[in-house]
Amino acid sequence: MFETISLMAWLAAASGTPVPAVDPLTQPITTSRSAEWLAPVPPEKIYGNGYLVGFGGMSVALIDTGDGLVLIDGALPQAAPAILANIRTLGFDPRDIKFILSTEPHFDHAGGLAALARDTGATVVASARGAEGLKSGRHAADDPQLAFGGSWPAVTTPMRVMNDGEVMTLGKTAITAHATPGHTMGSMSWSWQACEGKRCKVIVFASSLNPVSADDYRFSSPAGAPFVAGFAQSYRTMVALSCDILISAHPDNAGEGRYRADPGACRAYADRSREALAKRLAAEKTK
Repeated sequence: MFETISLMAWLAAASGTPVPAVDPLTQPITTSRSAEWLAPVPPEKIYGNGYLVGFGGMSVALIDTGDGLVLIDGALPQAAPAILANIRTLGFDPRDIKFILSTEPHFDHAGGLAALARDTGATVVASARGAEGLKSGRHAADDPQLAFGGSWPAVTTPMRVMNDGEVMTLGKTAITAHATPGHTMGSMSWSWQACEGKRCKVIVFASSLNPVSADDYRFSSPAGAPFVAGFAQSYRTMVALSCDILISAHPDNAGEGRYRADPGACRAYADRSREALAKRLAAEKTK
């Protein structure tokens, strides 16, 4: 079960300040897959300074830079307390989180960002298009999933925008932003080097490359053309990346397990998406 108290509520309780009965930033968003996405699993170390603090069907990563922590993604709004609890289970203090990196402006990965930013004081980091979505708490007008509707808690705290290829350095760690559009036009993947002794590996946290949309959307339409081109760009990016360990936003999109530790994982991730998109485009021709 998820821990039911946020870091903000925990601090308020410790200081004697009244705790609000209902936290507007962690109210549940429930879908047919939310229980699967948020299946509890223990936090674990991946390699070097990289950790997983998320769930069975939704990845959330933590990086210990030596001069503060970096979190990647925030899952659904109701998951924020469990993410904070997992961080504490690993022996870290969530108040040491300096930045929260976002992969995409969708409720399943960004829903918890507002609460996590509020509770930790961290700065949320995203692409320019991603930041627009996080600030609005809604799908972009051109999003293939727009017709699904719905909203999530908007990020109202200060944000930082990073561009494709830009590097953020904190402590001993340099984290590179990689634009990976297609699933959304603002999707961003992140990579960094993790070392154990003299042996170092590159970890890639990849945004979703799943060509999914609302029922009436067509990737083969003029509106869909920029997204098809975006996927093609993302495939080139993923294939070219140095990638020893892959974490995908949804673990099942990359195969079995919570992460893949083999040099061909990023290429295989791109290939799976390429095949799915080709099938989708072929199916649209028959409609």
